[in-house]
Amino acid sequence: MKGLILSGGKGTRLRPLTYTSAKQLVPVANKPVLFYGIEAMAEAGITDLGIVVGETHEEIRAALGDGSRWGCRMTYIMQPEPLGLAHAVKISHGFLGELPFVMYLGDNLLAHGIRSLVEEFEAIKPDALILLTAVPNPSQFGVAELVGERVVRLEEKPQAPRSNLALVGVYMFTASIFEAVAAIEPSGRGELEITDAIQYLIDKGYTVSPHIVKGWWKDTGKLDDMLEANRLILETLERRIDGEVRGSSQVDGKVVLEAGAVVEDSVVRGPVIIGARSQIVRAYVGPFTAVGADVTVRESEVEHSIVLEGSSILDLKARVEDSLIGRNCRIHRSPIMPRALRLMIGDRSEVGLP
Repeated sequence: MKGLILSGGKGTRLRPLTYTSAKQLVPVANKPVLFYGIEAMAEAGITDLGIVVGETHEEIRAALGDGSRWGCRMTYIMQPEPLGLAHAVKISHGFLGELPFVMYLGDNLLAHGIRSLVEEFEAIKPDALILLTAVPNPSQFGVAELVGERVVRLEEKPQAPRSNLALVGVYMFTASIFEAVAAIEPSGRGELEITDAIQYLIDKGYTVSPHIVKGWWKDTGKLDDMLEANRLILETLERRIDGEVRGSSQVDGKVVLEAGAVVEDSVVRGPVIIGARSQIVRAYVGPFTAVGADVTVRESEVEHSIVLEGSSILDLKARVEDSLIGRNCRIHRSPIMPRALRLMIGDRSEVGLP
């Protein structure tokens, strides 16, 4: 099998951060989201990967290289405009050939990887295997209607969903999908929808098998989902202290302190990861926080947040919570006096706080 990882898209729901960074490279637990998908492919034995890229292609290429760090081989496929998932499949036909393949959305995370799903696909040999999970807000997703264990209908973001089963961003196809993507027309939003392509397979009598996902799944396209994914991954950490703990510091629970990082006269309560060369000084870093490399947190409190590399949070009276702080940002006290903090700021920003 081959793998197809979709890494285009503009990341509008994570702006302003994604004005200067590809959404698939925003870190969760100090690792770019896209890397988790590549690791899942490699762990399942799929090492010949096509990476569909768009306007952020240079950044994606620089981060992934030739794929050898994962034991993979990368082929980059340019999608000049985000014209839909089925369009991404269509333009990848030359790379995929007639082989079966896994399509993985690069901003998605699955709790248990895809090895067992690939094994299921190879065992039952359907024309398509779709992953589904129950969600409270199905109108925001592609939705599947089942009769027994058979998929009978798919709709993209329906106003009146027929079920609460949303399509997870991992699909498995045989070459029959190319017939489908060639036959469908753009939707009302001008995209070739993968739901329409799969519905074509159903209507033409091809076998489309559902798999209900056990364990969590996250589409990290929004701030709240990014923070939740960060929390879920941090909970899997094993304690590791490679940096220095100085003075009266207290470091409790699942804490990863990377080499060169220093915690001085501070309280750190896991699950937390603190990146290389970061400085936590007379500060509090609370649960579910990922601090990137070369970050300074001084005389401030941070909890349930993601702080990207090179940023600093200095001398704040209020706790930073539920926030995503971009790269090389500086947050510090100023004469202004807001009472609450909830932040998502882009790279190289500076915010003055009381």
